[in-house]
Amino acid sequence: MSAVIAERNGNAIVARGLTKKFGELVAVDHVDLTVARAQVYGFLGPNGSGKSTTIRMLCGLLLPTSGDISVLDCTIPRDAEVLKRRIGYMTQKFSLYDDLTVYENLDFVAAVHEFSRGDARKRIEELLETYWLTQQRDQLAGTMSGGQKQRLALAAAVLHKPELLLLDEPTSAVDPQSRREFWDSLFALADAGTTILVSTHYMDEAERCHRLAILDHGRLVADGSPRELCAALPGQALLVECDVPRRAQQALEGDATIVSMAQIGAHLRVLVRDGGDARVTIAAKLRQQGIDARIEPVEANLEDVFVVATQKPKREAVT
Repeated sequence: MSAVIAERNGNAIVARGLTKKFGELVAVDHVDLTVARAQVYGFLGPNGSGKSTTIRMLCGLLLPTSGDISVLDCTIPRDAEVLKRRIGYMTQKFSLYDDLTVYENLDFVAAVHEFSRGDARKRIEELLETYWLTQQRDQLAGTMSGGQKQRLALAAAVLHKPELLLLDEPTSAVDPQSRREFWDSLFALADAGTTILVSTHYMDEAERCHRLAILDHGRLVADGSPRELCAALPGQALLVECDVPRRAQQALEGDATIVSMAQIGAHLRVLVRDGGDARVTIAAKLRQQGIDARIEPVEANLEDVFVVATQKPKREAVT
């Protein structure tokens, strides 16, 4: 544990060699993580990539098969009970009580955290205002919209003012406006000193994070700030403008120089391994099919990074 202890200073989370096996299945495979304090750190990855399993190990809900974990200077799993009082955890599925009102749900959570009656009332009133729930205070949670439930769940998760907030795909069932408001709330928490670890499927949310990890089949395949990851991307992203983008995509299928293609509106976005040569090759191949196209390089984005990272050999990480 000495290497992890040495890295604690200034970091909320340090994990080295984190591994979890379920029988023959390796759900998390020797993952190394370092999350600085007051940072919004994102987990990006497809279903089954190990995001939720990793989060559960970090907060002491799941025992690792092997590896070392330090969270808020607590050794996990040894100090898991102590850590629980210092963290907040919000799952993808709404986990409060549908048959209780907003206020009753928060009052119950305050009782769990052993708040006095006076302190509970004061904190709940503060949270109702902060998360725009004052008008819903007497409404049954089960009758609320997805965005309102999300705000209530966040209020419950931060009621005891945790130092670390763990969020497992918290915005998967809400509309874009609610997602934006939710992220504004997260940055307000981070500005106040809360460290946030959030898993997501959404590229636009991943771009908001201070730092980002991409998991694939339980392995860490990319780690860095969104800007760093985009700048380090090998190859080139190209935008193909033509009248028949679907035909263009079909004409380019099977080209060994192409990593991925996606139609974006009336254009075709192509990720290639070698920008200069591939651009000429693609133009020539399209001309052979009678397709007149304009091909221009464009800046790489996180979706490009994700595609490349998850297609690399799993032991190789993008840094």
